[in-house]
Amino acid sequence: MKQQVVGWVEVIPRWEIPLLSLIGIGVSGYLTWSHLAGQSPYCGGYHGCATVQNSPYAEIRGIPVASIGLLGYIVLLGLSLLRDRVQGETAFHLSAALFGTALVGFLYSLYLTYLEAFVIRAWCFWCVTSALVITAIFALTLRDLRAAWEV
Repeated sequence: MKQQVVGWVEVIPRWEIPLLSLIGIGVSGYLTWSHLAGQSPYCGGYHGCATVQNSPYAEIRGIPVASIGLLGYIVLLGLSLLRDRVQGETAFHLSAALFGTALVGFLYSLYLTYLEAFVIRAWCFWCVTSALVITAIFALTLRDLRAAWEV
């Protein structure tokens, strides 16, 4: 694995968060499209995706939750790409913003997972995938913030 050097600290390659953000954009983009088109998301013959998408928790004031996720993943992608183009204190602030954005997404994803398990009582493959993606991004931002803090 090739490593970049930022200041005096070696940082694991920075392609992971952009790649995971693109996966998140794909998942949440598909769920946003299916919600707005009134289509049940493909769930391999299992009806959990439709149950979750048709629940009252699928929207906040008429805005699909998936579109909020889509916006969040776009912000994460932009911050992660921008962070790699700057140095010094600006890079630290971008790492902190990336961490904060991922933290909000992670906590909201925990809430949505709770709703799936205990309130809606149905599981959506796409939602679980998004939860795993944001969890991985959050973990990576912890590592990056710690590395940026040490510089």
